[in-house]
Amino acid sequence: MNDSNLIITNVKELVGILPTNKLVLKGKEMNELSIIKDAFIEIQDEKILSFGLMKDLKLKDTQKVYDAKGGTILPSWNDSHTHLVFARSREKEFIDKINGLSYEEIAKKGGGILNSALHLEEISEITLFENSKRRLENIIKLGTGAIEIKSGYGLSLEGEFKILRTIRKLKETFDIEIKSTFLGAHALPKKYQKNREKFLDLIINEMLPNIHKEGLADYIDVFCETNYFNVNELDRVLEAGAKYNLKPKVHVNQFTSIGGIQKAIEHNAISVDHLEIMKENDFNSLSNSSTIATLLPSCSFFIDIPYAPAKALIEKNIPFALASDLNPGSSPNGNMNLVNSLACIKMKILPEAVINASTINGAYAMEISHLTGSITKGKQANLIITKPIESYPYLFYSFGENCIERTMVKGKWNK
Repeated sequence: MNDSNLIITNVKELVGILPTNKLVLKGKEMNELSIIKDAFIEIQDEKILSFGLMKDLKLKDTQKVYDAKGGTILPSWNDSHTHLVFARSREKEFIDKINGLSYEEIAKKGGGILNSALHLEEISEITLFENSKRRLENIIKLGTGAIEIKSGYGLSLEGEFKILRTIRKLKETFDIEIKSTFLGAHALPKKYQKNREKFLDLIINEMLPNIHKEGLADYIDVFCETNYFNVNELDRVLEAGAKYNLKPKVHVNQFTSIGGIQKAIEHNAISVDHLEIMKENDFNSLSNSSTIATLLPSCSFFIDIPYAPAKALIEKNIPFALASDLNPGSSPNGNMNLVNSLACIKMKILPEAVINASTINGAYAMEISHLTGSITKGKQANLIITKPIESYPYLFYSFGENCIERTMVKGKWNK
């Protein structure tokens, strides 16, 4: 049901209020939140019409009322880095990790991304869509109101198309903002192990023109990392993507710092994602750019690697988003509430910074912060309503509890 004119009353804390012109936060702003206690919020035609103190509310007889019963309202989470469309889970590799193998050692054994590519070959597009649809439904219930989804488990023209067409079908099925990213350069397929050039040629001269022809991608990505794709290859793929107006959102600095950040910035990347390993020149480059960082604590937790230096980014005035990195190998988690708890607990950043990183800055990393990401008049009514909790930090303190009562996307309650 679309509640074209709805007032939500008895909101304990209305969190994340921003002016219309504030589209990204950095530095000291990350640790600040504007809040109204004992509040109401009014929704009309999918958007936020007004909000304020309960004592100032004058109800009309024609208005529908939803009683929050002391719940807290925040903007919905904006998950700006996921691999939500995949064929199968990889729990055998989970056991390998328990037995002491690293992410890179598992990949060398034929696991990792290549394993997911094999699974993708075997699955029908219908089943792939149904599995992906179920995952997306689950994470919307947990508070996600906008999402970016990458390809990258195809590693062939047919496979990448299978994923990107599935993302397009999700866009058509769900009334939420979904951004699609082409990640053809995710790993080198087995049959191209001795001919990297041929695979790059496939990406640049076959995949990209055909993806463009069908309008299947919003962004382009490369896994720029030791043992994957180097900085020169990143440069070539991003340059080819630019011919089709695909802006970069790239994987860099997960295991090593090899210059990927600097090259991504040269290409006016929207975001550089991971950043677990950072050198001084990496911070300096980001400080002098308009590129936002995207940090993925759930990945660090699952494969036991360092956490990205969120506190240092705040100190150096560099904006960052938090995202789930939902994928079957290194982060089988799409729950942004857990991501946010990990950011507080392991990255040692305040709940205020976590909320800003997961809402307005997550939206900025998908170029939709003019539409969503804050409690702002005229923005989409993309909201999380919590069960009654003591205060908003409780969301991240009680990391094993689901505190989300309901999610609203574009003025519609999630079923």
